[in-house]
Amino acid sequence: MSKYERACLIRGDGGRAVRGLLDRIGDKWTLLVVATLHGERMRFTELLRRIPGVSQRMLTLTLRHLERDGLVGRTVYAEVPPRVEYELTETGRTLIGPAVALAEWAIEHNAGIERSREAYDDARHEKAGPPQG
Repeated sequence: MSKYERACLIRGDGGRAVRGLLDRIGDKWTLLVVATLHGERMRFTELLRRIPGVSQRMLTLTLRHLERDGLVGRTVYAEVPPRVEYELTETGRTLIGPAVALAEWAIEHNAGIERSREAYDDARHEKAGPPQG
């Protein structure tokens, strides 16, 4: 597939399909949940313990979204008390490679991006001039 054809995939439907999925996987918690479940089946409390800073509510919402999207499977065991475990589906496991590639890209380019941000902010500050008062 040519570079042009690849770019057309992104623009294909005005970017709607890509934006929708990027909104899901690019939120604050999704990739952390996916990475934590990689290769493991886990109960909710274990996930909550392993993902620093996630609230019970946000973990619940994230798991529901991932289950709805077919990226996470939820198994309920008829026990007292009920036991529920989560694991990546086959489709969810295919997200690991692209997620790792994105993380590697971010780490590789982070210093340059930070420098660009600082230069941009400095230039904007200089253009604004001294505070009026």
